[in-house]
Amino acid sequence: MNFMNRFKKNFDSIRMLHTDPASRHALTERLISWLPDTPKEYVVVCIGTDRSTGDSLGPLVGTFLSELRPRHMTVYGTLHDPVHAMNLVDYMESIKKNHRNAFIIAIDASLGKTESVGQVIASEGPLKPGAALNKSLPKVGDINITGVVNVSGFMEYQVLQNTRLAIVVNMAKNIANVLEHIDKQLTYQAYTPAVYLD
Repeated sequence: MNFMNRFKKNFDSIRMLHTDPASRHALTERLISWLPDTPKEYVVVCIGTDRSTGDSLGPLVGTFLSELRPRHMTVYGTLHDPVHAMNLVDYMESIKKNHRNAFIIAIDASLGKTESVGQVIASEGPLKPGAALNKSLPKVGDINITGVVNVSGFMEYQVLQNTRLAIVVNMAKNIANVLEHIDKQLTYQAYTPAVYLD
């Protein structure tokens, strides 16, 4: 047994088909259970590009969620202002500077097995953007949500380019709705000391 494995955190996760009627409730409940006990600034980082159908999941989620006008979440990464491989480091530095002790929810597309296509996977811990394309990018997020948009294993770049837009859009709407539902249950208020009456 690897000695270091004893110190590895086992992250919880959930995966559901985005077409499953129970997915919104189940994903919402699990994600809420991973949020910190003490309210923080909640930041959603939607990673991807509008130049590739498969990789547009993040910017679509960011766009749909922004249109829903969340009250307690700040959204980075939309179709108009995507967060991608070329600017991710700059965005993360800006987020660190502008959001004190932020709790980050990272969103990205992923590739997987044939039977996994269409699944939304939410996990504790960060995600590694660009892993399918062997890009060296920093890990992002305290928790993460990925959508399996197509099959991995062969010519990943071409696979992402030839992914059906319909599945990506539907999955993005599902994820945005889950996040909006969570936002409605969040509060971000300064601590107010209790007042005791004599």
